[in-house]
Amino acid sequence: MFVRTRDSHPRSFAKAISWRMTGSLDTFVLSYIFTASLKLAGSIAITEVITKMALYYIHERVWGSIQWHQSGRSA
Repeated sequence: MFVRTRDSHPRSFAKAISWRMTGSLDTFVLSYIFTASLKLAGSIAITEVITKMALYYIHERVWGSIQWHQSGRSA
């Protein structure tokens, strides 16, 4: 049985950073496979970090502005 607990803010932040690093490494490796250029692959990976962070921020702000009313379910 699994016990579900809430992560602390520092733990959530560390998980977000490690996930972003994993995603960027994936982008770098794939870019290198397709381009055979370390410089180009690095440029793509760096650009990807910046654009995805900006897009995520915008995405969260848009979702935060949407009213989300959930009605209770009848049994």
